[in-house]
Amino acid sequence: MCSPFIASQKKISLCHMKQGIIMAFDYGAKRTGIATTDPTQTIASPLETVATEKLFSFLENYCQTHEVAVFVVGDPKQKDGAPSPVAAAITVFVNTLKKRFPDADIYQQDERFTSKMAFQSLIEGGVKKKKRGEKQLLDKISASIILQSFLESKIKIPV
Repeated sequence: MCSPFIASQKKISLCHMKQGIIMAFDYGAKRTGIATTDPTQTIASPLETVATEKLFSFLENYCQTHEVAVFVVGDPKQKDGAPSPVAAAITVFVNTLKKRFPDADIYQQDERFTSKMAFQSLIEGGVKKKKRGEKQLLDKISASIILQSFLESKIKIPV
């Protein structure tokens, strides 16, 4: 059953999700990993790692040819749940995203340990040590883990 309101925060389940691609970000000061779903919103796949300074240019070009309905931004918290040092920059990014793409829904998803999980998946996948050291690869895989976690979560909290 879909519950639209819980504890005075608007929460939406997947049954109310807009149609189109869902795009997720592993936002960083230098680079941002990007992942997307297929149009049926069932499969999360790494897409690209972009220099953060060029991120909005990339998004504007991408959105001209793809119907992106939802953005998911990784919410980096420390182990104790406190905001990470990059949290302020992510807030600015989310606010700019809202202004530039007003028709898209925007959510945040806990991203704790996604970099470690991405690295482990490369090891398990047999990726060579040199390739595993490429930060761009880790960033886009981390974004796909954030997106997969979002897809699997029962309740979504818009920002």
